[in-house]
Amino acid sequence: MTGGGTAGHVFPGLAVAEELARCWSGSVSWIGEGSGVERTLVARAGLRFHSIPAGKLRRYLSLKNLTDIAKIAAGVIAAWVILRRERPLLLFSKGGFVSVPPVIAARLLGIPCFTHESDFDPGLATRINMRFCERILVSFSETLSFLPEGMAARAVVTGNPVRSALAAADPVRGRAFVGCPRDTPLVFVVGGSLGSSFLNGLVASCLAELRRRAFVVHQMGEHDYVPSLGGNYFSTAFLSEEMPHVLAAADLVVCRAGANTLAELSALARPSVLVPLSTAGSRGDQLRNAEVFRRAGAAVVLPEEHATGTALLETVDGLLQQGDRLAVMGESARALGRPDAAARIASLIRERIAPAGTP
Repeated sequence: MTGGGTAGHVFPGLAVAEELARCWSGSVSWIGEGSGVERTLVARAGLRFHSIPAGKLRRYLSLKNLTDIAKIAAGVIAAWVILRRERPLLLFSKGGFVSVPPVIAARLLGIPCFTHESDFDPGLATRINMRFCERILVSFSETLSFLPEGMAARAVVTGNPVRSALAAADPVRGRAFVGCPRDTPLVFVVGGSLGSSFLNGLVASCLAELRRRAFVVHQMGEHDYVPSLGGNYFSTAFLSEEMPHVLAAADLVVCRAGANTLAELSALARPSVLVPLSTAGSRGDQLRNAEVFRRAGAAVVLPEEHATGTALLETVDGLLQQGDRLAVMGESARALGRPDAAARIASLIRERIAPAGTP
């Protein structure tokens, strides 16, 4: 397996690895960047980790493109050495720029590749990878329309895999962990595994009032982390094992619109206020992800250009006073998910690498 940069590229891959272990007796290892979040998460899951250099692929002019092209080339060489030594039966890519060199190296070595895209429309890394892959796995049926001509025949709609830990999520345990009373509304603010400075600033601007209306749990990211201030507020840099329980306990989630976050909202039927990254800071994939949830009635979308502390407070306050609407939003989120996504992908891998009747 390969992928990384954020937990959103790692957790779905680990979910597939977990399901693969149920139906196949072979071993799984991971290729990623040594300094990336993937090293920690993969090691915690008990998989072997191989490190390679990784360079970012930019869509704009920058002198850093020159040095990063060298890093990408070095990554291809390093991945080629690893794959030639390990000789895996298949390489599964979960995306992120670190996945491109291993996919290219695998193609050079004749190792079959599958790639999975979580977002509504493919990112640049996936657009490169899918040219070298036998199978293109996507989360949404609408994604097929974004594929270049001739590639749709290699595509399979699988959904976005989520961790099995979500199935065992316990809201009582989540409330106990953060210290939230049972009869107090819980609002969970999460900006992804790396945090979101924009979201952190937005919450800070209305936190005093927000805490009067609900118990606020705030995953801030390592960079912006500030210890909790007490009274109806729990801040943390990052939640790992307790994340599913806290998410299950939330009456409302305020978050970005990364594909992995949305898949976990679906798995736990959580209503949300989505503040997607704008095109000023991204390729617009979160805007399109968020629109899927808004159209389905699973979320309220607060665009960055309209996101003020006052707007967030009014939106959250209004939703918390509509318990019936929150329940409908949660069920609408559930309907967008594919609970069997990880098992489906594991089955496709198993079919490709192990003939019928073999362990």
